[in-house]
Amino acid sequence: MLRYLTAGESHGKSLAGIIEGLPAGLTVSREMIDRDLARRQEGYGRGGRMAIEKDHVEILSGIRGGITLGSPLAYLIHNRDYENWKEGMDPFEGDLAYKQVFHPRPGHADLPGALKYGFTDVRAVLERSSARETAVRVAAGSIARQLLSLFGIEAASHVVRIGSVMLNNDHKVTFDSLLSADTSPVRCINETTAQEMMKAIDQASAEGDSLGGVVEVRVKGIPVGLGSHVQWDRKLDARLAYALMSIQAIKGVEIGDGFQSAKKPGSQVHDEIFYDENHGFYRKTNHAGGIEGGISNGEEVIIRCVMKPIPTLMKSLKTVDMRSHLPYDAAKERSDTCAVPAAAVVAEGTALFVIAQAFMETFGHDSLEEMKRCWKPSK
Repeated sequence: MLRYLTAGESHGKSLAGIIEGLPAGLTVSREMIDRDLARRQEGYGRGGRMAIEKDHVEILSGIRGGITLGSPLAYLIHNRDYENWKEGMDPFEGDLAYKQVFHPRPGHADLPGALKYGFTDVRAVLERSSARETAVRVAAGSIARQLLSLFGIEAASHVVRIGSVMLNNDHKVTFDSLLSADTSPVRCINETTAQEMMKAIDQASAEGDSLGGVVEVRVKGIPVGLGSHVQWDRKLDARLAYALMSIQAIKGVEIGDGFQSAKKPGSQVHDEIFYDENHGFYRKTNHAGGIEGGISNGEEVIIRCVMKPIPTLMKSLKTVDMRSHLPYDAAKERSDTCAVPAAAVVAEGTALFVIAQAFMETFGHDSLEEMKRCWKPSK
């Protein structure tokens, strides 16, 4: 079973990840992982932390000579900012009174996390619940990308909406058009819309506020048959939604037409089925977003995620002091005005890892060579 775990705090020494279940014989490019990590750090509206961190992966185990061994792959992503926080974040010498936070932010894990684990200082919660953790997920997704690319599976992402500014529905979105998203400061494939998005971010920043939005991930080349209808936790769309909803600040996930399906009659929602000798079964539309009954149907998988505005605001919302229970202004941590472009990259990597898990369940073996011998995509 392909799986991964993450560890680390936002201002701790390092972030860490362990991936288990990769086949032996996969050539892994460290440069490709670093490239995806850099993509996550880009985007208009990011805060000062991104000027400090320049993420690079350090592989500790599971690879020799650039090739996976079949054993657990362990890796680190060091936090440069740790040097500025060592006094409070050192695992053994850290001062527990250092930069304490007693004023939980509305919309953050601060308060429920503190109540659950018995803290008064919510520093113990916010360090782990920070979106800094997503760097580990992007690295895992990058390795999944390198595995899936050998079988013709590719993913791309873009930003559909920031605040009230959204990509016009008349704009034709194709997988190839998403490849231009990396050149946009907001990962929007339409330059005019991108300029409007940046203006909205500037306005929110000037007002001490933050903005959320909608991102879209597309994955092409997925064969028929990943996932299953026979049990709830094997359904591919359910697994994607589960993983994507676990990303910090994601509040909604839809596949294909998603919530738009509620507005249409069935004749405009369900994709008619055709067949020819060259293509096998196929569809001329893709309202289902590539998944029917929890199983991939051979079409592009299309996923959209809603990201709420970041809960750290320069104009603080009202909260309560954890000690006195008296009214107070919420804590201010260094943060972004808008992290929607970064969320698109995180969602892309997260989706890739889920697809890789499902792919390994169907076609997986202990070695890459065995996988290649057994690889027979269905039509």
